[in-house]
Amino acid sequence: MLQTRVIPCLQLRGESLVKTIQFNKFGYIGDPVNTVKIFNDLYVDELAFMDITATVEKREPNYKILSEISDECFMPLSYGGGIDSLKKAENVFKIGFEKMILNSAPFYNLSVITDIAKIYGSQAIVVAVDVKKNIWGKYEVYSNSANINQKKSPKEWVKQVEDAGAGEIFLTSIDREGTWKGFDNILIKQVAEATQLPVIANGGANSIDNISSAVKDAGASAVALGSMVVYQAKDLGVLVNFPDREKLENAIR
Repeated sequence: MLQTRVIPCLQLRGESLVKTIQFNKFGYIGDPVNTVKIFNDLYVDELAFMDITATVEKREPNYKILSEISDECFMPLSYGGGIDSLKKAENVFKIGFEKMILNSAPFYNLSVITDIAKIYGSQAIVVAVDVKKNIWGKYEVYSNSANINQKKSPKEWVKQVEDAGAGEIFLTSIDREGTWKGFDNILIKQVAEATQLPVIANGGANSIDNISSAVKDAGASAVALGSMVVYQAKDLGVLVNFPDREKLENAIR
């Protein structure tokens, strides 16, 4: 197991895996269950799944596909998408997922974090903080698959969700997501310094050196990988993979 978590983050759209660029431009990746089988063989330590249309379509999580994923998966699982109540979280926990990733719901009902944490513990609650720069270069938090600007700074918002009982922050740079341009270390550092919670950096990863920098220079507690683990390289075809573990360990130890 790697000392610093490196987590493949896989996007669900319906019952298929896709990959977005800046939360748009869906590219088809493949079948999620078959992809899980590959990650089992790669001995990945943890997987995160995000249903990127559940909230926008105002529907519940796809429990059927989540059950199929859980049945096949050997490692701990996190899930985000359409979770806006304790009941829906319970349904996904019962399937076998260990952590819930909340993004939009806390803006409208902050107590959903507290409600879930009271039963399952703060360690089971991850809040996804999706951030984009405005035209003046100021960071702002978005929700609903980056469709709604919540007019909050990420530093302000992470403090609120920390107080509500969240156990971890999943920080995504919308501007970098899927672009291969590297993590936004300035954003990561600002958020990591604003909260006591572990921060998972997401959006833009392009190399092991880039991963190392997000951890060592910016203060990320863990990193999430999207394009790097589903494509051969930038502008090349689909290839489910994982960075060389020995090289990763040496880079982030």
